[in-house]
Amino acid sequence: MKKTIYKGKNEKDLAKALYEQREILSKFRFGAAGSRTRNVKEGRAARKEIARIMTELNKQ
Repeated sequence: MKKTIYKGKNEKDLAKALYEQREILSKFRFGAAGSRTRNVKEGRAARKEIARIMTELNKQ
C-alpha cells in the first residue's frame, strides 16, 4: 500500500479516507479469521494509515 500525504486536506476528505481505511481493516480482520495464510503487512499498513489520518484530524 502506498503512503498517502494527508497534510492540507480538509476535514471532510480526511473523514472519508478514515472510513475507507477502517473498512479495509475490518475486512482484513474478518477475512483473516478463517485462514492463517493472510499477509500480515496489509493489516499493519491499514493501522498506520488510520493513525496518520487521525493525527492530521487532531491537528486541525
